[in-house]
Amino acid sequence: MDKSALFKLGYGVYIVSSLQDKKYNAQIATCINKDNLTHEYIEKSGVFGVSILEQDTPMTFIGKFGFKSGRDINKFEDTVYEIGVTGAPLITESSSAILEAKVVSKMDTGTHTMFIGEVQNCNNLSDKPALTYDYYHNVKKMKSPKTAPTYNA
Repeated sequence: MDKSALFKLGYGVYIVSSLQDKKYNAQIATCINKDNLTHEYIEKSGVFGVSILEQDTPMTFIGKFGFKSGRDINKFEDTVYEIGVTGAPLITESSSAILEAKVVSKMDTGTHTMFIGEVQNCNNLSDKPALTYDYYHNVKKMKSPKTAPTYNA
């Protein structure tokens, strides 16, 4: 199977965030790996934030949220963010828009969970183009981490 076909789907690269016991975590995602700390936070809090990344987001910033675990580092240290109406942290740095949602349903997809949310609030932050998965792979030439549904060994 050639999972690179999935790169051609028209979707963006997002940071998904949540909280638990006044601690925050976030990750690059479209759906959430069950082994990730963000999954645990969304399950317990019932809320999540989505930050829509700008096309020119630096790779070091993407790496902080996409290739490191919140169990090992505080991803919010030295990161610009705000707390939304749900209490979820919303990354505003390198983001063209933010939204936050309350979980209303979820779908088990094996290794990942797709959380379905009712939007509680959203805001535009800039007019810069959004970072798409296609741009991420074909222009920035980046690979997917092992926990991503599009990972290829």
